[in-house]
Order: sequence, then structure tokens, then C-alpha cells
Amino acid sequence: MGVSKVLRKISSRGAKCAAVIVAAGSAKRMQGTDKIMTELCGEPLILHTLRAFQQSEDIQEIILVTREDLLTPLSELCVSKKLSKLKKICKGGDTRAASVQAGLDQVSDTCGFVAIHDGARPLVSQTVIHDAVRKAAKFNAAAPAIPVKDTIKEVHGGLVESTPDRSALYAVQTPQVFAIDLYRAALDRAIAEKQEITDDCSAAERYGLRVVITPGSDENLKVTTPTDLILAEALLKRRSEA
Repeated sequence: MGVSKVLRKISSRGAKCAAVIVAAGSAKRMQGTDKIMTELCGEPLILHTLRAFQQSEDIQEIILVTREDLLTPLSELCVSKKLSKLKKICKGGDTRAASVQAGLDQVSDTCGFVAIHDGARPLVSQTVIHDAVRKAAKFNAAAPAIPVKDTIKEVHGGLVESTPDRSALYAVQTPQVFAIDLYRAALDRAIAEKQEITDDCSAAERYGLRVVITPGSDENLKVTTPTDLILAEALLKRRSEA
């Protein structure tokens, strides 16, 4: 289905936005520690992520996508913490694209937009969520990003081949927000064509969607290494003391 045909379907849905939280990855770079369940200021990291969307006025429901071995522990955690917006916890796939697709399948028909977020970004702010959702409602696709600070080198075979213009480079974060029918069509095509999806925007871009950039935050870091965890804990403690 082409973009124009999918656009005609959007008007039949409302402006409600669901959040699909993707937490189905392994912990290879965390030296064997399960980053989703590891404690961050005394509570599982994923709980901080879920609370951000629970508290957001722009989000009407939450879908959590995770590994099979975490389905029961996370279900018990969410019930005990009374996360009322949580609609479903479902099993992810072997790839990020497959996990996102599994989450999209659980979104209510009344939601016209979806915010796809990394479960390992526990410090996402209400402002970052709001800005991305509002821009997507207007332009169909939006994502937070921050300008790249370091000089980037393109390297092949251990040799520097070029230095891209840093002023045009941005580090894209999540949540990445899309008109759900458009993104579902884009993702289905990417999976069918066996395209490598490095982030959610890449599928949308290949489908012809223009993604609008919204302000990201240095604090909206993705916990990938033990060092990231130390930094996230320090930032969270600073917030609680403010």
C-alpha cells in the first residue's frame, strides 16, 4: 500500500497515542547484567522508563515488549506498581524490527499514533515526549535528537577516509513517534525486503516519510554499558534532590 493510500486511513483514527516500549534485547554490553531489571536508585531500570509514559498526558496506553523469560516478572512488577496505562506485555522477536512489529499488533484501534521508545532510556523527560508527540501529530513522523558534539570520522579498514560536516550531524533518540498506519506499512515493507533496521526512523525514511527532528536531551541516554548505568543513577539522584 502506497503512502497516499495509507494517509487516507489516518483520518479514521483518533489523535490518541500509544507507547510501545521495546525491552527485548540481550545484555551483551552490560557484562552479563540484565540492564532492564538492574536496580537504578533502588528500583528496576524499566520501571523508571514505564513511569515516564504513565505520567505523560500525551500517552493513552502502553505496550511493553520484552523477552519471554521476563514476561512473568515484569507483569508482577507492573501490577504491584499500579501502572494503569499498561495494556499488554508481549514477547519480542529476534530483531528490533520484529519486536516493534509485535508491539504494534497490540495497539488499540483507537490510537492513531505510536511512540516507540527504548526500554533502556529511563530518564526521558515529559518535555521530550510531548514535543515528539505534538510534532508527529502535525507531520506524521518525529523524533528527538541532539547535535553531535564530537568530530566524526568515516573509517574503512582502519583508515580515515572522510570527516563529515559536524553541523549537519545529530544523534537521534527515542521516543520516535509516527502515524501508526504509515509506520506499520513502512515496517512491514522493511521486514519483507529484509532491510537492516538500525532505528525506527530508518524504516520510515525508506518508505518515503520525512521525519521532523524535535529537541532531545543529554540526559535521555540509553543505558548500554555499566558506565551508562553509573551516569544514569547520578542524574536520577540529582533530579530527586532538585
